[in-house]
Amino acid sequence: MSMPTLLTERLVLKPLVAEDAVQIQQRFPRWEVVRYMVASVPWPYPDNGAEYYVNKVALPDMAKGIAWFWSIRRQAAPEELMGIICLYDVEDNNRGFWLAPEFQGQGYMREASMAATDYWFNTLNKTVLRAPKAAANSRSQRISESSGMRLIRTEKKEYVSGLLDSGLWEITRDEWNARYVS
Repeated sequence: MSMPTLLTERLVLKPLVAEDAVQIQQRFPRWEVVRYMVASVPWPYPDNGAEYYVNKVALPDMAKGIAWFWSIRRQAAPEELMGIICLYDVEDNNRGFWLAPEFQGQGYMREASMAATDYWFNTLNKTVLRAPKAAANSRSQRISESSGMRLIRTEKKEYVSGLLDSGLWEITRDEWNARYVS
């Protein structure tokens, strides 16, 4: 299945391409972005970190049909990458995202998350979406709460910033569609 570009009120979610690595390398390696990422993210972030991740992890997983990655861009400035949102067909870790700090607090990630989640349920026809997140990542938790997700499990997990309390958030397709599809 070829990945579509997703449009929201203000955003263009474009399928990830190798050329996006240049802007990812400029936007991603900041403490406020990486501190709540899984511990496997290298820190300090190497100069070729984005190129390696895009070409050796993200694009191959997309080609295998187990991942869907989009760059997040404003419709008003489609050449400028603001962040990434992805879906993964792996147990207990189906959605992840990051947004450069200068774009946070404006509702962009909630908008992107709504579009990607709807794609998960109503295009890919998945029955449940689960997303782990550090308990200290209150902004990410608010996105989950506001979209109807609920906390189903807590545990300790390793993040770039160390061993932290972590929660696993969940919503089912039926719950999503009852809330957002008329």
